[in-house]
Formats: sequence, structure tokens, C-alpha cells
Amino acid sequence: MAMKDSKAINNKDKKEKKNKKDKTSFFKGFKAELKKVSWPTPKQLVNNTVAVVVIVLLLAVIVFVLDLAFDAVNKYGLDPIKQSVVSTNNDETSTDENNAEEDNTEANSVEDANNAEETTEENAKNIETTENNEETNTNQGE
Repeated sequence: MAMKDSKAINNKDKKEKKNKKDKTSFFKGFKAELKKVSWPTPKQLVNNTVAVVVIVLLLAVIVFVLDLAFDAVNKYGLDPIKQSVVSTNNDETSTDENNAEEDNTEANSVEDANNAEETTEENAKNIETTENNEETNTNQGE
């Protein structure tokens, strides 16, 4: 039994030493990697920081202006804008509407003619089918 206890203690000591070795090797490797990093000079650090702050402020101003514009549109509505656009385009719209009505009338007459032709063809087919059915009925009766 004494042998088993000493082996267990030895295994425990080995694990603790291994854990300590792993921790120390980790920190040594970590320190070595940090030495490999190319750190910016203080002047570069200031320049980069200023650039980031300026860009963020510019974007904030742009978003603020857009927010004010959209808020004004929501608050006052689009009616005044629509009225100003409609009043300038009234003459153009009335002539366009007249032209559109003429085009619609022509299109409707063409569609009516096409529909009449289709209806005539369907009626002729129905008549033929009816005649064929009557002939078949008379032939079966004989």
C-alpha cells in the first residue's frame, strides 16, 4: 500500500510541475509574441487617433443633418412640396391625359375586335360539336 500511495503522490507532483511549466511557457510565449508586434510611434498614434475622431464627427454631422431633414418632412408633410410640383406640371399633365385617353380608346377598339373574332370562333366550334353529337345520337337510335 505504501507503494501505491507514493506512486499517487509522485503522479500528483508530476501534474503540478507540468501545470507550472505550462503556465510559465505560456507567459514566456506571450511575452515573445508581444515583442514581435510593430507598435506605432507616439506621433503615429496621435495622427491615427485624430483621423478616427474626425471621421466619426463628420459622419455624426451627416446623420444629424439627414435626421433634421426627415423630421421636417414628417412634421410639415409633403403637401406643400406636392402642390408646388403639381402647379408647375399642371399644363403638361392635362395634355398628357388627353393623349392617354385617345390611346386608350384606340386600344379598346382593337381589343373589342379581337374579342369578337374569338367569340365567333368559339360559337362555330360549339355548333360543330352540337351537330356531331346529334348525328351520333341519331346513328345510335337506328
